[in-house]
Amino acid sequence: MTTVATLQYSHTLGFMANQGRGFNNPVDLAIDSEGMIFVLNRAGPEVGVRIAYKRITRCTSDEQYLGEFGGGGTGDGGLWWPSSLAFDREDRLYVADEALNRISVFGRDGGYLGKWGVGGAETGQFNRPSSIVFDRDDNLLVADSLNHRVQRYTKEGEMLQQWGEFGDGDGQFNLPWGLALDAGGNVYVSDWRNDRIQKFDADGAHLASFGSSGKGDGQFSRPSGLAVDGQGNIIVADWGNERVQMLDEDGAFMASFRGESQDSLWAQDYFSANPDEAAARWSASLEPEIEHRPEYDSHRGYEWERSANVEKLFWGPTSVKIGPDGLVYVVDSLRHRIQIYRPGL
Repeated sequence: MTTVATLQYSHTLGFMANQGRGFNNPVDLAIDSEGMIFVLNRAGPEVGVRIAYKRITRCTSDEQYLGEFGGGGTGDGGLWWPSSLAFDREDRLYVADEALNRISVFGRDGGYLGKWGVGGAETGQFNRPSSIVFDRDDNLLVADSLNHRVQRYTKEGEMLQQWGEFGDGDGQFNLPWGLALDAGGNVYVSDWRNDRIQKFDADGAHLASFGSSGKGDGQFSRPSGLAVDGQGNIIVADWGNERVQMLDEDGAFMASFRGESQDSLWAQDYFSANPDEAAARWSASLEPEIEHRPEYDSHRGYEWERSANVEKLFWGPTSVKIGPDGLVYVVDSLRHRIQIYRPGL
């Protein structure tokens, strides 16, 4: 039996900043053994002025800013289309890059340690690696999206196993995105274009599939990152529906969340130092009523339009991570922030 039935909004981390204290289109985060948070800023598109904004920000859940490292580029340590972060047991940080088809490795101090990976469709090669996670044996699982498979590697890049192929049957994928593990070592995959979650055992055998295309409870539109809590509940960033959903361990719908964000301490400090911008902000409506118009459905849909206009809502949620303290972190990419939740009954 599951005991957690909902999530309670706690607070917000971050706001829009090209460099320094803030985020620029964050897409993922990872938490090291000491609870430090590393946030991956994708900061696209790849034009000259924005290259420096591609970086990894270090901070804490109580909003201490601890610095940043990295930067855009294709050389050693460079980021181009960075997509995912994961720590190994020795607190080395691994970064997947979709455009460069490689895994880069950094120390928790930001020092560059190495890289591995090569683009292609052969066994052990990558075509847009979108998510990474370490298994119980400290081997790295990679969602190899455009090759429609999951691959397992040693930390040094030696290929160990792969499973999956293009399709919509059990164990097949159409652009897999997110990866997560439960306490038993089972692997969960957000099957992005098939609008579902698939569950596999630790060896890659298919166990179950959850969800279908749609906007209803337990349905998905392009699910991205996901996490599994200590009770086995599955928390999914339902990217195309601009929400986060919680399923129980059997895949049954439990709850849905559209976002509850308030200003972070970083944002409050900024507005305190810039009173003219603060005045303009507070004179505007932050929760306008959005009329449901037919033309919205020919674009991204009414929920996308609401998220684009109502500031507290999720807008492009890409990743969900659970910290050692049980806090749930939702990367709210288009609002350049992290929404943080506590498990509640």
